[in-house]
This record gives sequence, C-alpha cells and structure tokens, in this order.
Amino acid sequence: MQQGIWTIVLLIISNVFMTFAWYGQLKLQEMHISTDWPLIVIILLSWGVALFEYFFMIPANRIGSNINGGPFNLMQLKIIQEVISLTVFTIIVSLVFKGQPIQWNHFAAMLCMVLAVFFVFLK
Repeated sequence: MQQGIWTIVLLIISNVFMTFAWYGQLKLQEMHISTDWPLIVIILLSWGVALFEYFFMIPANRIGSNINGGPFNLMQLKIIQEVISLTVFTIIVSLVFKGQPIQWNHFAAMLCMVLAVFFVFLK
C-alpha cells in the first residue's frame, strides 16, 4: 500500500515538471520573455526542466513496479501515469494559461481516462 502511495506522489511531482518542460516555454513566450530566444535555447531549457522530471519518474516506476515488488504491473503504471499527467496538465492550464478554457469534451476525455484506470485494474 505504501509503495503505491509513494508511486502516485512521485508521479504527480514528475508530471508537474514534465508539464512545465513541455509547455512552460509557451508561457514564457506568452509573457514576451522568450520571444527572441533561439529555438536551441528553448530546447535546452526544456531539457533542463525535464531532467528533474526523471528524478521523480524513474524512482516512481521502480517503486511501483511489480518487477521490484511494487503493487502495479507495467500496464497499470502507464495508465495511472497518463491519468495523473492529464490531471496535472488540466490543473496547470487552468491556473497558468487563463486563456485556454476547458470544455465539456475535455471532461468527457478525462472521464474516458478514468474509466481506463478502472478497466486496467479489473481481473
């Protein structure tokens, strides 16, 4: 049980870094901070942020995997990660990117992901 909780906590932290690595550069551009930066600088900055993602993602997968005595098989780990990724992304977009409204179809897609978690845990 404790391994499962630690896995989920580490995946949440990892996905915060991942979201900022992938989309933070768009916020910098929106704020007119990085509009003149060369693409290679943006890529290197994103890689630097993504490095921290891996500091949390790799231990999460190792702790959570049943290969290492954790509670989840690989398919369960992946589906859990995707739902966490979508949830973290949605929260960050809502708080940071105010001009990006969340619509009913986005909620429908999230519901499908939650259902995927349900189905992946069925015996």
